[in-house]
Amino acid sequence: MSEWPEGRSDDNRGNRYGRGSASAQPEGARVMRQVRRGEPSAPPYGGPQQGGGGYAGVPQQPAYGNGYDDGAGYDSGYNTGQVYGGGPGGGGPGGTRERGPRPAPNWRKRIKWTAITVVSVLIVTSVATYFWADSKLHRDVDLSKVIDRPAAGAGTNYLIVGSDSRKGMSDAEKKALHTGSAEGQRTDSMMILHVGSNGDTLVSLPRDSDVEIPSYQGSTTGKVYQGTGRHTKLNAAYAEDGPTLLVRTVEYNTGLHIDHYVEIGFSGFANIVDAVGGVTIDIDKGFKDKYSGADFKAGKQTMNGEQALAFVRTRHAFAASDLQRTKNQQKFLAALAHQVATPSTILNPFKLYPTLGAGLDSLTVDKDMSLWNLASMFFAMKDVNGGNGTSMNMPVSGSTGGNLVWDKAKVKTLVSELKNDEKVTVSGN
Repeated sequence: MSEWPEGRSDDNRGNRYGRGSASAQPEGARVMRQVRRGEPSAPPYGGPQQGGGGYAGVPQQPAYGNGYDDGAGYDSGYNTGQVYGGGPGGGGPGGTRERGPRPAPNWRKRIKWTAITVVSVLIVTSVATYFWADSKLHRDVDLSKVIDRPAAGAGTNYLIVGSDSRKGMSDAEKKALHTGSAEGQRTDSMMILHVGSNGDTLVSLPRDSDVEIPSYQGSTTGKVYQGTGRHTKLNAAYAEDGPTLLVRTVEYNTGLHIDHYVEIGFSGFANIVDAVGGVTIDIDKGFKDKYSGADFKAGKQTMNGEQALAFVRTRHAFAASDLQRTKNQQKFLAALAHQVATPSTILNPFKLYPTLGAGLDSLTVDKDMSLWNLASMFFAMKDVNGGNGTSMNMPVSGSTGGNLVWDKAKVKTLVSELKNDEKVTVSGN
């Protein structure tokens, strides 16, 4: 029972090594047909070299003469790491794959698409800004209610008004800006800006100008009030029935057609100056005025909104109070236009948009005013400041009852030149 079954004896298993083998010797190494060993070298691990070129009893394997033997032995590429590579230039046996040169960038195409992108962004931004700005304009003045108007002439005439409106101002703001708390609205400044092909002209109308109140149609009642030949100060027309009566009175007393109306109040004016970062102006002679809060020394200085409002409102510090004030107003408004038009404002969205917002929120204009009209007015004022136009007061010949009387002959010549868009030759006070 201790003997192996027939056919399973240990003697029949042969000289084998491995699982179930009694042999102490390993079986011969099997060599892949692709590999042929070269001349023997030192035995591995310092073992003795056996006869026939074998190693540790492993006999020399025969060579395969199937086309792989070129006398130097076949190498599949594993020895050199060229498993997937090809020859020089890539692809051939035994070589290495090389990447070809990178194509040069198409700069013309890149520049083209960059330009298209930039132009597209500018167009979209400009269109969006236009509609945003257009929506902020307060088109509250209806010039169609003005009756008996003179014929329109060449060029465009703007009536620019600075009112003493305190609407929406808190008590603290009224105190800070020295505006007082008077009810109603009056005009602190009035100017006619003529924009034409022979130079732009800015004419200040003193608020104390002696004018006749003509027949007019009430802005709210629609009723026509007949003129009685009554004379009063120009700013009283605005106080009586607002912008439409003011336009009617200016047109009646000058004969000049007003195309557009622009008005700004106290707080709006100060907000614009602050939004633009202040306005630099050179004062010829220092002055103080407790009523407006003005306290200025001579020389160049940058004014904030509060200081700017005091500067353009001051009248009690001057002998010729109203005429000097209109000159200061012209000077400051021209400097403001110049400051807004500088690259540091226009090219800086963090300054441009607050300035536009403050200005557009503060303006009251006529129903036919477009942004293009407003831009034309703005750049005309800038040109006047740059010496490409004329800035003057309405010519005055004297006074009566405290009102300034216009020089009729000079006013007639001035109006004729403006109507015909001719170069202005008349000088003002």
